Amino acid sequence: MRAQEPLQLATLQREALDTDPRVREFALQTEQSGLRLRNIEVERRPALSALGQAQYQSDVPRPPSLVGGQPLFSPPKDTYDVSVRVDQRIFDPALQPRLALARADLAESQARLRVALFGLRDEVNDAFFTSALLQEQIGALAATLVDLDARLRETTVRVREGAALAGEAAAIEATLLQQRQQDEELRANRGAALARLARLTGRTIGADAVLALPALDEAVAQARRELDGLRARPEYEQFARARDKAARQQDLSAAAERPQLSAFGRAGVGKPGLNFISDHVESYALAGVQLQWKAWTWGTAGRERDALKLQQEVVSAEEAAFTERLRRVVEADLATIDRLQRALTMDDRIIALREDIDRVSRVRFQEGVVTASEYLDRNTEWLAAQFARGRHRVELAQARARLLTTLGLEVR
Repeated sequence: MRAQEPLQLATLQREALDTDPRVREFALQTEQSGLRLRNIEVERRPALSALGQAQYQSDVPRPPSLVGGQPLFSPPKDTYDVSVRVDQRIFDPALQPRLALARADLAESQARLRVALFGLRDEVNDAFFTSALLQEQIGALAATLVDLDARLRETTVRVREGAALAGEAAAIEATLLQQRQQDEELRANRGAALARLARLTGRTIGADAVLALPALDEAVAQARRELDGLRARPEYEQFARARDKAARQQDLSAAAERPQLSAFGRAGVGKPGLNFISDHVESYALAGVQLQWKAWTWGTAGRERDALKLQQEVVSAEEAAFTERLRRVVEADLATIDRLQRALTMDDRIIALREDIDRVSRVRFQEGVVTASEYLDRNTEWLAAQFARGRHRVELAQARARLLTTLGLEVR
């Protein structure tokens, strides 16, 4: 059978992003914005409206009377009017700013969505390295189980031959059972971590899946060199889009103070028509231009623009605070990386010494020089050293991945 390929952190992060239901929001937001832009665009076209009115008046103007007492004309008390009106914008200074604001709003919404999706990387990292640490511990414990099982068989034979006490075999068996319990616990915890990883990525991950620790030393070294100029986090794009949106709102506020010019035309049938002294149904038509200008607004538009400028400053302050927080986190991650690199160098020497001690203790136990309790103590110390090295290896890879994620860089 073909060996199962190890799972890579970078692949799992991409799959988590592709699987998240919120990815659909990019297309939905784009479609939504397109509809709104279309609505603004069609305002350039003529607007057609229908009007209708019927009313009865209790009184009407009384014209002067002619000789003989007859009035010059008799206005009707009941009036009717049905017409069609066409309006065409000739000059609207707010149209382009409204289009620009709609586009800026879309850009900010999508930047905010990228920030929300970015948090998936931390979730994947946590599940991945939790499982990887348990994988290291299970591997180290497996070697101990094999060794203890062999020692138990040897000691059982020696007990039957009268060369060892039954208590020594019992001590080894008890330790072996405890280690098997620990192995089951580690496997159960790893299964839970893998299940969480499978839920995040949308793929099936078996209990025997192997995780490959990413080699990130070169990427971290490059990030150290470029640390001051890195602005790859999606939050920076969100800050920029928020400032741009406020700028577009300022443009729209300024455009609202400028005059608007439109043409209109109206045709209809009324009683009376345009001749208000007539009491007959007549058709009529009229056309003209209309100017609308808010020449005096008591400073409301200026204050609105000032408020939007302050909003831009608020966004800049939030960006500066975010940058400072990132720097503090990065400094802590770099210190952790340096510490773990030194610890791993010492771990190799500690493992070598513990292996020598364990080997000597095993030989002396087989020769009956030391008791089972002393041998088990040395074996437990060797296992603890193995656990420590495995933990440091995983923690170093995790600290490097966390640093790159904090800086907004992809794990490759």
